[in-house]
Amino acid sequence: MNIDDLFKVPKLPPGKRKLPDNPSMEMLKKLKMDTVSQPVSASSSNGNSRKATVEEVADEDEVMEDANDFAPGGDADYFVEEDDEGRFFGSGLSSEQKEILNIFDNAGEGMQDDPDALSITSIRRMLLRFERAVNKNQDHRSKYPDDPTKFIDSEADLDSAIKGLLPLAQAPVLAYPELVRSGAVGLLIGLLSHENADIVIDVVEVIHELTDEDVGNEGADEDEDEERTPEEALKVLIEGLVENSILELLVDNLTRLNEAEESDRVGVFHIMGIFENILGFNPDLAAQLVSKTSLLPWLLKRIEAKTYDENRGYAAELLSIILQNNRPNRLEFGKCDGVEICLKVLSQYRLRDPVNADETEFMENVFDALCSALNEEAIKTLFITSEGPDLLVLMMKEKLQSRSRAIKTLDYALSGTSGTATCEAFIEALGLKTLFSALMGKGNKKQKQSITTPASEDTAHILGVISSLFSNIPSESPSRVRLLAKFVEANYEKADKLLEIREHATNRLKSAEADIEVEKKELLAAGEEVSEEEEDAWYLRRLDNGLFTLQTVDYILAWIAMEDDGIRGHLLQMLDRKNLSLKDITRTLRTFYDNVDEPDPPPSTASESERIPTQKEILAALIAALDPDV
Repeated sequence: MNIDDLFKVPKLPPGKRKLPDNPSMEMLKKLKMDTVSQPVSASSSNGNSRKATVEEVADEDEVMEDANDFAPGGDADYFVEEDDEGRFFGSGLSSEQKEILNIFDNAGEGMQDDPDALSITSIRRMLLRFERAVNKNQDHRSKYPDDPTKFIDSEADLDSAIKGLLPLAQAPVLAYPELVRSGAVGLLIGLLSHENADIVIDVVEVIHELTDEDVGNEGADEDEDEERTPEEALKVLIEGLVENSILELLVDNLTRLNEAEESDRVGVFHIMGIFENILGFNPDLAAQLVSKTSLLPWLLKRIEAKTYDENRGYAAELLSIILQNNRPNRLEFGKCDGVEICLKVLSQYRLRDPVNADETEFMENVFDALCSALNEEAIKTLFITSEGPDLLVLMMKEKLQSRSRAIKTLDYALSGTSGTATCEAFIEALGLKTLFSALMGKGNKKQKQSITTPASEDTAHILGVISSLFSNIPSESPSRVRLLAKFVEANYEKADKLLEIREHATNRLKSAEADIEVEKKELLAAGEEVSEEEEDAWYLRRLDNGLFTLQTVDYILAWIAMEDDGIRGHLLQMLDRKNLSLKDITRTLRTFYDNVDEPDPPPSTASESERIPTQKEILAALIAALDPDV
């Protein structure tokens, strides 16, 4: 058998014309015209198999002649939408489908081509619709107070009108002044007293959105040429809200809403969000928020809840915010038994860690609130009364997540001239052993093989506590003797640790000094003078890069060298090994002295011997004791 014969293309029937490999459209049409009148072969009707004929090819061409049907799948753009190389024929859509899509595309283009979609006219129309909805609902509720079916429709319209104000946040420059000018702010805030809690929650959501700090920032670059910025517009709105007593009405709703319900719980969350937005824009309103409302007692009660949830965490954050840099609020915090409440809340973390990151943040916010309050002498007294030093010492012993925050809080509690009583209470609570154990890095499972420097933040606060102890504990008192004894025991290991920390801080400072020197040379080379502001900025950089730690360490070293001859001799020996001396310590103290900015001591009726020396006076005495040549 000849294999080639099997694969030969069969010849066309006699009398049929052979088509070229690539027939043109004109040839196909001509063939169609020639054969359209010819009858179909009889074999086509009896079902027998037959070979393809030119008549059939012509019939297929007749179908192709219709522009909507001749392409594969009926694609209307099969021969139109192809690329330069002839690939990707068409879009795969029929004419009807393409027409439908064109209608939608045209509609979308019409919306996109309208750059003033939220114009002053549309804003006024929106506010007018809102005003009418409010008035209609009030009218229906006053006429039919006992028949909800009579005012339910108007309430639904009011709900829709309130939510319709949300887009105003996208155009604050146009919308906010108009919102205040039209009186719509007063109507909106008035709805916070509405009988329907759902309406109140809608209003809270809208105000929360309108007062967000990022409001309108999407188009901030495009609005640079406008007379008013989004920040100025937000200021106008917040002032309008405060003038209409929004703070008082929001606090009233905190007790009205039932957090057992999901919607009410979200409403409470948004109320606290509004307070954060307003205080973030104008921190001075914190005093007004505490003095004119019952927010502070509500926050303290809220953080006392047995179980953790988002609102409890937010309450702790808001409490921390309102106590920052605000003395009246801190004193009010003490009057509301805030110290006792915070210590009670924190006591649960003495033996366990927070279960997740959110609860950890909650714990840190409560610690931060307590730290802020401890800047006041009255709060330190309450702290001692509530046995705060004892609790924090126990937290330090347990070495859980609360340990670092306990050390930081003790640093605040013992600092300043008003910290003397707290220092005594700390030593009585056996805090020295725990404190120096933390300094040496002992007791940590991860540090069994070697004693290393603890975390930098913990180190700074530990040094701050030791510094406060030396500043506030009276000389030759039993507490002072116990403090000095810690630096003598174990062959002066605590003094050696201070020198180790000092060396590390000095290396960090040298690197920062090199960078600052380069910047200074560049300024001088450019013919510019070094301003006082730049000098202050460089000093702050030095503090962040080791100088603060160096000053605190040298302050402690100066105290122990002055008060104990044995420690002094050991320090001189250790410093000499590194080609250093006590003069290097006094040099640091002089820089410290030159940059201490504290007011003159107030007049006191106490005798000179009883007066508490200032920080500058202590530094001057230490420098004179270490370097008599000064």
